[in-house]
Amino acid sequence: MNFTDIPDQFNIATYMLDRHVEEGRGDRPAIYFKDQVITWSQVAKQANKTGNALLDLGIEQENRVMICLPDCPEFISTYYGIIKTGAVAVPVNTMAMPGDYRYYLNDSRAKILITSADLAPVFNDMQDNLKYLKHIVVIGNVQPGQISFNDIVSQASPELTAAPTSKDDMAFWLYSSGTTGLPKGVVHLHHDLLYSMPPHSTDVMGITENDISYSISKLYFSYGRNNSIDSPSLKGSAVVLNPEKPEPEIVMNTIEKYRPTLFYGVPSFYSALLNHMEKTGRKLDLSSVRLCVSAGEALPKVIYEKWREMFNVEILDGVGSTDVGMIYLSNRPGSVRHGSCGKLLSGYEGRLLGEQGADVEVGDIGTLWVKNDGTTACYWNKHDKTKQSIHGEWFCTGDQFYQDADGYYWYAGRDDDMLKPGGLWLSPMEIENVLLEHFQVNEVAVVAEGNEAGLDKPVAFVVLRDDHDSTQDMEKVLKDFVRERAAHYKCPRKIYFVDELPRTATGKVQRFKLRARLTNDLKKTTAL
Repeated sequence: MNFTDIPDQFNIATYMLDRHVEEGRGDRPAIYFKDQVITWSQVAKQANKTGNALLDLGIEQENRVMICLPDCPEFISTYYGIIKTGAVAVPVNTMAMPGDYRYYLNDSRAKILITSADLAPVFNDMQDNLKYLKHIVVIGNVQPGQISFNDIVSQASPELTAAPTSKDDMAFWLYSSGTTGLPKGVVHLHHDLLYSMPPHSTDVMGITENDISYSISKLYFSYGRNNSIDSPSLKGSAVVLNPEKPEPEIVMNTIEKYRPTLFYGVPSFYSALLNHMEKTGRKLDLSSVRLCVSAGEALPKVIYEKWREMFNVEILDGVGSTDVGMIYLSNRPGSVRHGSCGKLLSGYEGRLLGEQGADVEVGDIGTLWVKNDGTTACYWNKHDKTKQSIHGEWFCTGDQFYQDADGYYWYAGRDDDMLKPGGLWLSPMEIENVLLEHFQVNEVAVVAEGNEAGLDKPVAFVVLRDDHDSTQDMEKVLKDFVRERAAHYKCPRKIYFVDELPRTATGKVQRFKLRARLTNDLKKTTAL
């Protein structure tokens, strides 16, 4: 379907799910889960049954239904069953805190929650503080006041006519991971995926119905949903689902058992997997994988080079967001410029704007604005934030880049992460990439710290490898290492050695927490 062919009455669930049955792919594998192989016909029938069960509970078009489930087949059938009824699917993080769930449910005004028996007690304890929730539907053993998912779905009809939704109706929301402030309800419409998905799934990955995808990012994340629901559903290919925490040994076993052809990770996991193999001596059989993808934050050059040397498989680093809906910058097979985020994909337009709102010159850092009709329509109940981020057809990503003469984009951090020591703009990524080249450095994050004169200087938070100590000698070693490879003003003023870096649920470093730690330490020192 071409973008211009999307009819005014359109339901994305019929296109992404029912189409595969109609076009003869019904008996092909859709999901590999534990020892089960589930076909597209089975997923479609289960989605219909789930949708009918929700209709019997009184769900109506535009009502929100929250999904809080681990990666499992029911997640996908529930997701499409909700959307097919005309209601709005709202997946949320299974590792959130009770206060987060209370916020998600009250902010979205979800009437029905679908969750697992393991997670249900969290919601039972807060029911008195939930303004709109009417039903808690549980997969597994139910407690008083809950509804059995298995009971209501097993009794429902496997036939369901899609609601007559508009292509511009709401289809799903995702709550942003929130590197700063409260999460935002990111609203996406029924037509969005047909604009945001094909440039990466088709033009970069070349996905066909014969591919098998495996993503360490879970289904409730935008990146995970893109990898494990959207791309396979677009092409009729298969996905491997594993509800377990993606520890290196578990991921290696999963790859060797199911033999995926596409693997999706994040920089911190690629690093952890390389370290695990180095430490244990175990070698991963990656021979089935034709392409690897990284997103979430910029992939350091050193990780790319180690991976390529070990497996002779490219990691295609890219940049996407919950708001835009998919990866919009990416390296391509055979033309990777390691350390860069690749080029803007077809179907997307981009501009790098400086502080005064003008386009910057090639090589200069600016904030990236993108245009694609799959970008979020708005943030739910966040009118001011919507106006700040969306100007007509253009969306402000808040990410800083510079572009080289060949059109490759190089990540320079978030717009509030940039440093200006000595009056010169400096990307924290530049210092981080230098430090990561040192064999004793495992992870690093650079932020600004004010000195005695009130001027910002770069400081680094470093996680060393297990067999190295954080001593004053090590700080000097790392500072000298940076001075040998970068301008003097780029050397960290201080290096703080930590056991781990604060990260969002999607793996992004929360630099604002590191800045807050520096501020609190300064207050304590001043008080003394």
